[in-house]
Amino acid sequence: MFDKLAEIKKKFQQLTEQISQPEVIANQGLWTKLVKEHSSLQEVVEAYDGWKKTDENLQEALILAETETDGEMADMLQEEIHNLKKQKLQLEEQLKILLLPKDPNDDNNVIIEIRAGAGGDEAALFAGDVKRMYFRFAERQRWKVEEINVNDSELGGIKEATFSVIGAGAYSKLKFESGVHRVQRIPATESQGRIHTSTITVAVLPEVDDIEITIDEKDLKIDTYRSGGAGGQHVNKTESAIRITHLPTGIVVACQDERSQIKNRDKAMKTLKSKLYDFYQSQAEKEYSETRRLQVGTGDRSERIRTYNFPQGRVTDHRIGLTLHSLETFMDGDIGEMIEALRLADQTAKLQGDK
Repeated sequence: MFDKLAEIKKKFQQLTEQISQPEVIANQGLWTKLVKEHSSLQEVVEAYDGWKKTDENLQEALILAETETDGEMADMLQEEIHNLKKQKLQLEEQLKILLLPKDPNDDNNVIIEIRAGAGGDEAALFAGDVKRMYFRFAERQRWKVEEINVNDSELGGIKEATFSVIGAGAYSKLKFESGVHRVQRIPATESQGRIHTSTITVAVLPEVDDIEITIDEKDLKIDTYRSGGAGGQHVNKTESAIRITHLPTGIVVACQDERSQIKNRDKAMKTLKSKLYDFYQSQAEKEYSETRRLQVGTGDRSERIRTYNFPQGRVTDHRIGLTLHSLETFMDGDIGEMIEALRLADQTAKLQGDK
């Protein structure tokens, strides 16, 4: 591990020199690429430098402890040695995690799809609540959110919604949100005060660059239609909304957020590319339908990755067995603790798999 860390440190130093050279700065494409690579190594290098400094301090303390005759000073040295050993082990664990193979999509923006599942109107209302939860989380991260397509329900919820989240590391934090989310609460329309169980499905797709997926125009069926919902007279009178069907796969995407048909087409194509990327990546491992079933489920009440229990004010992620008793703030976008726990569990599983 430490031979690899030394190589990374050497590469980091070389990149530091390169990105300051005038001829590299003049070539914006090359400079941007090198700066990105330099930035990706920085956290590893800083942790490695911290480990080396801690190890140096530990060796010095051990030498001093061998010759120290003053009892009080000897005790202080032993306490320092204990703390330095603990710190060194913590840094070693951190370095092991940092050296794990990185998901190539972790830095990408994401496209999120939310669909109401079992539970009728209550499921649609909860889908709207979860959509707001992700919007609020994005605000906390200072990320940008762009609506792509929304199909509203009659009572103010959403039957389905698609939107993009634009920000550094968006996929690395949101990718574990894919799956079935179950809610237990008393609907506003429930006169007997009974708790209902409903579900929604969430799919998180990495937004991919143009160079990663190629789409042949002859494989597309493009329809235009009038946008529904809010937007004023303009959206209701012009066919600005776009629906694109990818004929070879049967994947359908739609966008009605923008007034311009051209802008809606651009957003729909971006969504289609992400879905096709997900399709072909999944197909490389197993049949797409099976992978998709495992990712977003069928929406049945028995399938879930997480349960939101409103009467008890708690949210439980069943994959890691974590329960948080802060449902109100969680639904307001304070989901960072859950996300970090899921990331840590994933890292720990990968570490154990390498042993």
